[in-house]
Amino acid sequence: MIVCVCRRVSDQTIARCARSGMAFDDIQLELGVATQCGKCESCARSVWDECRPGQSVAHLHRDHAPSPAREALAVA
Repeated sequence: MIVCVCRRVSDQTIARCARSGMAFDDIQLELGVATQCGKCESCARSVWDECRPGQSVAHLHRDHAPSPAREALAVA
């Protein structure tokens, strides 16, 4: 999706730059994102924040019901 209409920059481009370790200020200088009308800045920053290195990723913990094989091993 196009995030910055003025400079025609997509969310994928911003994400790729963020994953490579670029700071948001560097992305602004390199791509021109949020440097003209400014309406895209909050969306562009959100994409950058979600994709930058070091961003914590949710860890899901699922409790598994004991399988019949595990129950049989526990009884034996």
